[in-house]
Amino acid sequence: MQNSTSHAFREARRRGAAGRFVEGLLAVGRVAFTQDELVAQTGLSPIAARNQLLRLDGLVRRVMPRQPFYLIVSPEHRAIGAPPPAWWLDDYFRWLNRPYYVALQSAAAEYGSAAQAIQVTQVITDRPHRDIEVGRLRLQFFVKGDIHSTPVQSPAQAQAPLNISTPEATALDLVAYANRLGGIERAAETLAPLLNAFTRTRLAEALKAGVATAHVQRFGFVLERLGGVRFADVVAQHLDKLRTNLVLLEPGQAAPSDRTPTVSSRWNVLANISVEIQP
Repeated sequence: MQNSTSHAFREARRRGAAGRFVEGLLAVGRVAFTQDELVAQTGLSPIAARNQLLRLDGLVRRVMPRQPFYLIVSPEHRAIGAPPPAWWLDDYFRWLNRPYYVALQSAAAEYGSAAQAIQVTQVITDRPHRDIEVGRLRLQFFVKGDIHSTPVQSPAQAQAPLNISTPEATALDLVAYANRLGGIERAAETLAPLLNAFTRTRLAEALKAGVATAHVQRFGFVLERLGGVRFADVVAQHLDKLRTNLVLLEPGQAAPSDRTPTVSSRWNVLANISVEIQP
């Protein structure tokens, strides 16, 4: 009889355990958790944990189907259907055991560049990852093999830990991934406001991060056109140690028929498109 009573008591305590667990996380400012964590903290079986989470529909939701990683959607975030990515992205990639950093136009926006308003968070990681759509949020992923050498930092007064590329590394990535961002001119428009946040020391460090020589050549050309002469000099010093080949400013783009492409001897870049970049 005593064993039966104890069992009934344990079962009663486990009812609603997922809800109490989620409320406890919110109380300490956490917005993400894994099913394994829920099971370990509550004593629920995996099946019971999943069933209780299903009954919390609207309060919790998976980041991706079939992945047991959940977000807590508090009332202030119900309209968009998920908390901001900056609040949970680090937890998510720690769970995946993979490197990442917020990059490209998303990182540029953190440093005050609003050349193009985007409705997506752009993230660089070490291997392909499907884009994430959760609520009204969208995360777009890009791949970099030598990701560990890219300089990153955490934003001031961040709600949670977050890796974001430094202004200089962000600028280099904008040029390297320009073909996926609308072209070199669009990348340069986003890059231009970042120059105010550049330092020569951090730029020299970013250039050591395994960036392809052709991208560095285009980067130097763009910096010079933007009027960032002292930063372009740092890039030129880096290229002095490397062997360069002639590269197109805009790969895969034919030169317009009404103009003759020019070659920048300093950067060994063929300006095959008419680019107007305002400093």
